[in-house]
Amino acid sequence: MLIHTCFDVLAWISGALMGVFVSRMGWLASRARTPMRDPGYFIALGLGAIGGALLFGSLNMGLAGRWVLGHSIAGAIAGGVVAVEAFKLATGIKGSTGAQFVAPLATGIAVGRLGCFFAGLPDFTYGTPTSLPWGVDFGDGIARHPVQLYESAAMALFLIVYMREIAHGSEFFRAQGFYLFVGWYACQRFLWEFIKPYPTILGPFNVFHAICIVLFGYSLFMLRRNHELRAAV
Repeated sequence: MLIHTCFDVLAWISGALMGVFVSRMGWLASRARTPMRDPGYFIALGLGAIGGALLFGSLNMGLAGRWVLGHSIAGAIAGGVVAVEAFKLATGIKGSTGAQFVAPLATGIAVGRLGCFFAGLPDFTYGTPTSLPWGVDFGDGIARHPVQLYESAAMALFLIVYMREIAHGSEFFRAQGFYLFVGWYACQRFLWEFIKPYPTILGPFNVFHAICIVLFGYSLFMLRRNHELRAAV
């Protein structure tokens, strides 16, 4: 799993560098409203993200009969969202506060999924068997969907569009970027879950399908709510 760890570190570094780049360019200066001076915000974010990642990652592994500690980026996003929204409700903060996290998160996921791909079967993120010409044999003689690359490409595509829009001064992407990110992540991840060998919990749906449905609903609700808040100003 050394290669996965190396890519995890690379994902963190590349995400941080992307965040610095966007900040230096000043593309989000008028919209980045995270309460940077309140450590409670980041404590809530960190605890929520870590808790969600471990909870849902381990739950999925347990349902598959592998009772080990797992982690999940979908769980991390969901946990972070719940924790931050609870913090905002308790402190009276309104509007989006996640603008500066969008590019780093999209970059980190795109890079991190490459680590999942190169880690192979032990990572348990491979796809179901396929006869398509780009199926990948991870060492067991079975050609599988490289779902890790599908997700990496999907998030890279989002990053390209997002960076282009904020660079050109799109107020919509500046104000609603985080909710667009959550919605896009949920949609693409929902699709890939159908070609993963994860245990289902209801019909064809697994744990991550459920998370994605909730995240997408959150995205739509907050896009509308944030639009109404901005219109009322």
